[in-house]
Amino acid sequence: MIIHEREKDFIMVAQHDHARISMETAINWRDDYFEGLDRKDSVVLAVREHDRCWIEPDKDPLWNEQTEQPYSFMDYPGSPKLDFYKRGIDEVVQMDPYAGLLCSLHYASFLEDATSTIGKNFWNEEKQRQEFLLKDLRITHDPVLTFHLNLLKFCDNLSLYICLNEPGTPKELEHYFYRDGFPQRFSFAGEKPIHANWLDKGTVTLSISPFKRPLKVKLPYKSVAKEQIITSGLSAAYNKSALLQREVNFV
Repeated sequence: MIIHEREKDFIMVAQHDHARISMETAINWRDDYFEGLDRKDSVVLAVREHDRCWIEPDKDPLWNEQTEQPYSFMDYPGSPKLDFYKRGIDEVVQMDPYAGLLCSLHYASFLEDATSTIGKNFWNEEKQRQEFLLKDLRITHDPVLTFHLNLLKFCDNLSLYICLNEPGTPKELEHYFYRDGFPQRFSFAGEKPIHANWLDKGTVTLSISPFKRPLKVKLPYKSVAKEQIITSGLSAAYNKSALLQREVNFV
């Protein structure tokens, strides 16, 4: 679950819904900026399905007693989270091995410097999976694969940007992830960071846009009242809350 806290409620976005926004950005990527265009269908699938591991846990969100807010994808308990990761990657590999490889590389990157036993085990198991898939797909050292992984991560981050920030937020008050631009670097942008800014409550400007044209997306989310959580518990409050939509234009 993606969580943004406000004074009286939590904005809660299901991960698989956020991934749909990521997919739309990948679909609309300019062809002349898309390296390895012959694999675009597999890349778009990877972007669309990269968070499918959260489909089941997001149906029943958990409350974090320590932070006094719902668990998010960032602080969700480690052991079940890594089990979800593995299951999701397994499912994407069955759909499309190249898409599965990208998802494995994406999730393994979170655990590359893990110090816990479960984190190290996950990273090692995914490295083995990647070696098998690379051999099966007959891929050696491939800069196109690196580009596709960066594209997945950028599309993921851009969607998260509109989930974690209140529409219209000034740059200096944005979520700390994005104040210095997105971490992915692309040749079409001169290897410099791409910056996003809220122009108004419905428009996000990009310093360099990779898209074919201005792009409108609709993000499903729920506004879950803190008072309702106290009265009914998080899971009941979340499931009773209406599904809303946030429209955003990327220009």
